[in-house]
Amino acid sequence: MANETVFTHVDPGLQQVLDELRSREPIFHTERFGRSLKEFERSTVPDFWEVGASGRRYSRAFILEMRGREALVDADAAGWKATGFGLLRRLGPDCFLLTYTLDQQGRITRRATIWEQTGPGWRILYHQGTVLTANEDDAVPSPEEMPPDSRQGR
Repeated sequence: MANETVFTHVDPGLQQVLDELRSREPIFHTERFGRSLKEFERSTVPDFWEVGASGRRYSRAFILEMRGREALVDADAAGWKATGFGLLRRLGPDCFLLTYTLDQQGRITRRATIWEQTGPGWRILYHQGTVLTANEDDAVPSPEEMPPDSRQGR
């Protein structure tokens, strides 16, 4: 990907945070994140929600109920590969956005998780997965394509 560095920049001061969060992704599908309902409850805020790859929105309550009925895929055993970690952005004093790409045996999705660091540990505020539908390179907007208030030097 020609523009990979644009989408994978990490402030050197956040490397430890990146390492901690990377080990927990893909959420819900690794032992490192936790696979029990108690671990899911502890690792998500009460008003957590996500947008799935289908575009549907899922509440925490829905996901908890579904997890009570169905076993989740183990990402490591299934051969899923999470790559492209690196865009880690601090959104607030203890809040971070982490993005990456997940390859689920040829089904490629871009993932974004908003994490909150608390005394007891990390919790998820929001998550989204978006299916890639084309094998095209990512594009960085030209200055002319940017909104007027975001253009530098104009």
